[in-house]
This record gives sequence, C-alpha cells and structure tokens, in this order.
Amino acid sequence: MKLFYQIVCGPLCLLSPMSTVEWYLVFTSLSVILSQLPNLNSIAGVSLIGGATAIMYCTMSWVLSFSQQRTATVSYEPEKYTSFGSSLFCTLNALGIIAFAFRGHNLALEIQATMPSTFKHPAHVPMWRGAKAAYLLIAMCIFPVAIGGYWAYGNMIPPGGILTALYVFHSHDISRGLLAATFLLVVFNCLSSFQIYSMPVFDSFEAYYTGRTNRPCSVWVRSGFRVFYGFISLFIGIALPFLSSLAGLLGGLTLPVTFAYPCFMWICIKKPERFSFSWYLNWGLALLGTAFSVASSVGGVWSIVNTGMKLKFFKPN
Repeated sequence: MKLFYQIVCGPLCLLSPMSTVEWYLVFTSLSVILSQLPNLNSIAGVSLIGGATAIMYCTMSWVLSFSQQRTATVSYEPEKYTSFGSSLFCTLNALGIIAFAFRGHNLALEIQATMPSTFKHPAHVPMWRGAKAAYLLIAMCIFPVAIGGYWAYGNMIPPGGILTALYVFHSHDISRGLLAATFLLVVFNCLSSFQIYSMPVFDSFEAYYTGRTNRPCSVWVRSGFRVFYGFISLFIGIALPFLSSLAGLLGGLTLPVTFAYPCFMWICIKKPERFSFSWYLNWGLALLGTAFSVASSVGGVWSIVNTGMKLKFFKPN
C-alpha cells in the first residue's frame, strides 16, 4: 500500500509521508470492514477475487522483470557454507519457509465442511477436483516467478522479494501505471486472504460465545468479535515486527496440521485393520510428516541462532 501510494502520488508524497504504523492502521480498518461477511460461504466472491488478483500480480511481476534489461552486476553464485551441517540446516529452514507459504493447506477441511455432502455425492469429490485445479494454478504462478525473478535479479533480490525488486531496480524503467496496478493487485489479494485465514478464528469465537450463553450470536456481537480480532492483529504486527524472521520455524511447527493430523484422524475414524496396507500407509505418512516438521523446526531454530534476530519491539520498518 505504501509503495502504491508513492508511485501514484509521486514526489508530492515525499513532503509528508505516512508512517508504517499508519499504513498498518489503514489496512486493518479495510480488513475489519470486509470481515463483516458472516461465514466461509459468503466470502466465495472475495476468495475468487483473491485468487484472480494473485494470478494477475504473479504474472505481471515476472513478465515485467523478464522484459527489462538485467542489472550489470547480477550474480548467480551460490552462497558458500562453512560446513555440511550449515548447508543442511539452511536447507531445512528453507523448506520450513516454503511450508509456511503453503499454510492454506490448513483451511482445506474448514472449506470442505461448508460443502453439502451425501452418500451419493460426497463433498470430498468436488473438493479434490478443486484442490488439483488450485495447485495447478499455483504452480503456473510460482514457478515462473521463481525462475524469472532469479534470472532478472540473481542474488541481488532484496528483502521483500520480486515485488520490492521491481520497485528498487525498475521504478524508472517501467510505467507508473503498470507498477501501481501490480501493487494494487497485491493489496486486493492480501485483503481477501485476511478474510479466508481469519474466518476459522471468527467461527471459534462465535461457537464459544454460543456455547457459554446458550443463545445465537447477534450481529453486534459478531461485529465486535471481528473488530477485536482485527485490532489485536494490528497490535501484534506493530509490537512484534520481527515475526517474519520466524517463518521457517513457524512453518515447521504448523506442518503436522497438513501432513500428520489428517492421517491420525483417518486412523481414528476409519479404524483400518492393524498391519493392513491402509494402516501402514497412514502411520507411515503421519510419522514422516512429524519427522519433517521436527527437521524444519530444528532448521528454523538454527537459522535464528546462527544469523541472530533483532528484537525491535514496536518499531515496524
């Protein structure tokens, strides 16, 4: 949002720029307004907008980077590690970051639970089709970004990724309209994503309230929960701006939700015969997912210890 504002406003914005905290507040206010939709079914349109904008800004980011001349000082030399252990732990931390980026897995069961399901037409059939189509689109977006971004910037890519690199290296080469449209699409995508990831939390608040009071959740109470959650998120984002440094660790810790818990649930619910193929398969996948989680978490902890983490409370960049 800050970069979009700077591109659209131009030099005039440099006279009285808004602080990062103020931009956090603007984003939170927009998110809280949009979060008043009651449930996952009601945000299907919001989800569609989020998916469409993600495809559009991913495509624009790598196409714009690929269309410009490469920087003369671009380098593709891999980073040198002092030992095999350092290389291994960095790899595990990277896998944890990738797992964190795919945290949408954890909403699959929440989404499937909103779909009508009968013995003749079980919900898992269309859900599986949707998942395959979704991850095909994700691959079509992410791989060109990774390949095109590395070709264009190599090891020079700054913190913030390819979008920041576009602004840093090509703000004078690419038209302001294209750059502004790219960043605006990212804003729309983030606003949509906030609703999708927050909806299970809203449902938990409302279920707890209904269980304790034994009455339905009114519109005012529902709105209050969502405003409360939105501004708690704002407070955490401002108070703990270094959380992005924990991405590898958080990705490792949340991996069991995707790779282990579903297998354990299958065993508990279906109760397959002991030592059958299904029994071995689910136990094997569950233990493999747990081991992967532990390894990625260890890599995340090693990365924090090795590189250090600046604990700048209440000082967002």
